[in-house]
Amino acid sequence: MVISFKFKQVCFVCVILFCSWVYAGQVLGQTRYVIKGIVKDRLDQTPLSGVSVKIDNTVIGTVTNVRGEFELNVSLVPASYTIRYALIGYAAYVDKVQLGSEATINREILLREDVSRMDEVVVTGTAVATSKRELGNAISSVNARDFENSAATSIDQALSGKISGAQITQNSGNPAGGISVRLRGTSTVVGSGDPLYIVDGVIINNNSTELLDLGGYAQNRLVDINPNDVERIEIIKGAAAAAIYGSRASNGVVQIFTKKGKEGKPVITFSTQLRTNTVRKTLPYNTYPYIFDNTAADDLSQTAVERYDFQSDIFRTGLGTESNVSVAGGTAQTQYYFSGSYMGNQGIIDQTNFKRGGVRLRIDQNLGNKIKVGIGANYVLSTSAEIPNGGMEEAYGALTGFIFSNNFVNPYPDPVTEIYPSTAPSSVVRRTNPLEAINRFDFGQRTGRFIGNFNIQATPVEGLSINYVLGYDNATQIGTGYIPVGNTTPTYDGGYSRRADQTTYLLNNDLNIAYEKQVNGWLKSSTGLGATYQVEKIYSTNLTATQLGLIGQTIDNGATIVASENRSDINIFGAFVQQTFGIRDKLFVTGALRYDESSVFGSEDRAQFYPKASVSYSLSDEAFWQNGSVLNVVSNFKVRASYGQAGNMSAIGAYARLSNYDPVSFSGQPGVVSPSLLGNLGIKPERQTEMEFGTDIGFFNDRLGLEFTYYNKDVKDLLFSVNLPPTSGYGSQLQNIGTMTNKGFELLLRGAPVQKENFTWNATATFSKNKNEVNDIPGGMLAFSGGFGQVAAVNGYPLGTFYSTYFARNEDGSLLLNAAGLPQTEQAGRNADGQPTGGNLSKVIGDPNPAWIASLINEFNVGKNLSFRAQLDASYGGDVFNFTRRVGERNLYGGLEGYEAELRGEVPKGTSAALWSIFENWIEDGSYVKLREVSVSYTLRPKFLGTGNMRLSLAGRNLFSIDDYSGYDPEINAAGQSNGVRGFDFVEVPIPRTFVLGVNMTF
Repeated sequence: MVISFKFKQVCFVCVILFCSWVYAGQVLGQTRYVIKGIVKDRLDQTPLSGVSVKIDNTVIGTVTNVRGEFELNVSLVPASYTIRYALIGYAAYVDKVQLGSEATINREILLREDVSRMDEVVVTGTAVATSKRELGNAISSVNARDFENSAATSIDQALSGKISGAQITQNSGNPAGGISVRLRGTSTVVGSGDPLYIVDGVIINNNSTELLDLGGYAQNRLVDINPNDVERIEIIKGAAAAAIYGSRASNGVVQIFTKKGKEGKPVITFSTQLRTNTVRKTLPYNTYPYIFDNTAADDLSQTAVERYDFQSDIFRTGLGTESNVSVAGGTAQTQYYFSGSYMGNQGIIDQTNFKRGGVRLRIDQNLGNKIKVGIGANYVLSTSAEIPNGGMEEAYGALTGFIFSNNFVNPYPDPVTEIYPSTAPSSVVRRTNPLEAINRFDFGQRTGRFIGNFNIQATPVEGLSINYVLGYDNATQIGTGYIPVGNTTPTYDGGYSRRADQTTYLLNNDLNIAYEKQVNGWLKSSTGLGATYQVEKIYSTNLTATQLGLIGQTIDNGATIVASENRSDINIFGAFVQQTFGIRDKLFVTGALRYDESSVFGSEDRAQFYPKASVSYSLSDEAFWQNGSVLNVVSNFKVRASYGQAGNMSAIGAYARLSNYDPVSFSGQPGVVSPSLLGNLGIKPERQTEMEFGTDIGFFNDRLGLEFTYYNKDVKDLLFSVNLPPTSGYGSQLQNIGTMTNKGFELLLRGAPVQKENFTWNATATFSKNKNEVNDIPGGMLAFSGGFGQVAAVNGYPLGTFYSTYFARNEDGSLLLNAAGLPQTEQAGRNADGQPTGGNLSKVIGDPNPAWIASLINEFNVGKNLSFRAQLDASYGGDVFNFTRRVGERNLYGGLEGYEAELRGEVPKGTSAALWSIFENWIEDGSYVKLREVSVSYTLRPKFLGTGNMRLSLAGRNLFSIDDYSGYDPEINAAGQSNGVRGFDFVEVPIPRTFVLGVNMTF
């Protein structure tokens, strides 16, 4: 289906004409006023920067500068006006101002810290700011201050541990390592599990495209967004809140709001950082100075050897720098924000790095008091030097070579020929010399990306607001790989060259109209209407060459060239209506309906509807509560409930509904053959239905805040590839047949144990528990290739359970050993001697999904200058499949310490070979407690900065981990951002320990 561009053009023209009419018809007889003042913290009188100051029913607004000051130069009709002051973490303040004959109005506003954040203002899909107390669903907010000293290099990395109900894991320690964000569990099997990301109204691409085989690791494109440009982030976790986003929102929605200009003199902010990255933990390697002469079980003869520590040559201390500069300022009519940044960060694997440079511009222009026009542009260019480090598909790479090597082989090149020796055992397929991978391979990626937006806001009459956004995201990612001729790889001795690129193009047009009306003294009405038209185009090319000439890295240097190309075009149209009634400002009832059409849906299910309903009741606003003694303990008490549906279309390819025949040549004549995938005209998005119940409670005058939410998500129409009978002429078909549930609860506790003028202590704790289960899987079990077939979706179990062989045991649970005293796999039966016989059996042997996750953040401020922050993250109950240890402790390789027991005679010879096929043996507890972040900062106010300041900071990230895991890190995942394969460790780069020394100056 192709949706006409006329919709976009008509909307744009209508908005422009309407705004021109409003602007031309603005009321005459206005008077010029100056409204200025300062906003401070009520407790310690510290000026607050970044406070939003806005006059109701106009587009007039600003934010306070670093000195807490604001100034509004306005032309208004003399009357009474309402000014709202808002800052995340503080209770909103409403100020009534009477404009008359006095031309200058001075205000001093004191904001009270809102620990419970019940009055926090958020922006939902209607593009209208709403107080959280009116919402029947949970929404989390994170301010830039919450991650300014996090030492994180990307937004999703910085969010870790700061959101209840969100499992955020770093899959790789590469400097651009991919991050997985899962809100309230996974809601799809073969589709993308990432939430929908929106930056300043622009729907952005966050694909994790693996252009090169780097062992499962892939960059996700959120790494392109500079955290220093972010003002705040809002996270919508459930379908009840995400329903009005339609068919792309079942994984939740993350709205990112970037910094804007402020009225006043230019404010320049400059920051620079120096960072170090080191490996936190290496694997204990085999130091035993002997090897067996052969594999015969009865021959224990050994030969003396020298052992080498390969990891000392693979890992290094990586250095990095990052510098950011921004200029913000403007007049009452025009505000601007400009920033530039550069980051260069070395990885802990030698010869790896990630570099990112970008510029960003934001201009907002008031056209009178009723119309505001904004334009934003952000360009970023990133490059990375990569070293393959895993063997998910190929067996070349540094860490892959290390784990498949005999570490008694000298890995260094011949000093005369400079040829690297093979370090793999001669009896098996050779593997890459890890030092050759580092010093001779040349892999890298480069991404150029532009994100831009144009928006118009209009408030033509009191209570009516109109917002139009045109968003554009265009990125080109290029990956190149080169392995020279004459190498130690198992398959590319003749050389290897690869170039792959992907260009993505996303366009969204959103028109939102909202109308608020105080119907009478007890009833308030809020109505929202919206429509969207979205385009997503993806173009990709893949070129691989082998049998290269002696010189030259390009594709045309190969004798054998394989090429492929793919083009994708997706169009989406959506519309929604939402109605909220507020009764006596304490009971709020909301209903909404979203309608979607998309070109990827089958013609039989082209139209999709997503309903939503919610209710919020502030019980503490009742008279009996306000007049009772309970108010002294429970200062706020709100209950809420919601219901909603949302969809996921990421599993449907642009043309998956069609049978796409393959071209072929018969005797020189063109023709086509049946494809392996049969089209499905009834294909539709996966659908999630969620019920949510919760409460928000403030204790002791809101010094302690509690948010609790229970949810039950049912997902139906899960997409699976179903095998077809050979007589059909096709191999498989994508069908909506699976189901999934996520049930759990999330808890957020915020407190201010100490609030003194010269010392404050704030603490935040989160706790989340989710239980996932999949059902209606074809055949009862679906194995995932990303886990070597040992990871699966199994009916009645959580997604991604480890499903494989297990120990044969006696009736008392002890291991059933064979005559040689070796363990065995369980098989279909027993022979006369009671030994296993028949084929190997498989069962669920582990679950990578944690039973619960939690975090604890403590912040201390001493005086007005010194601050300290620490964050602990915890994950309990998830298993890890330690495939790394399985290989490293095998007698054929034996590079890890665990094989020494066999060499020392502490276990029978042949034990490692027997354990090789018993996969249950390699499942380990992946529970951990990590010191995720710690920082200390001190603010100076030197005279040469005038009224500005300088902040010195020292921060650390991933400093230690308390766990029983024998591998590098229980958090990493060799399958990258995969939904189905989690907790699979196969020599993925460990997450580094990072220290950052920074200086930030504002003047």
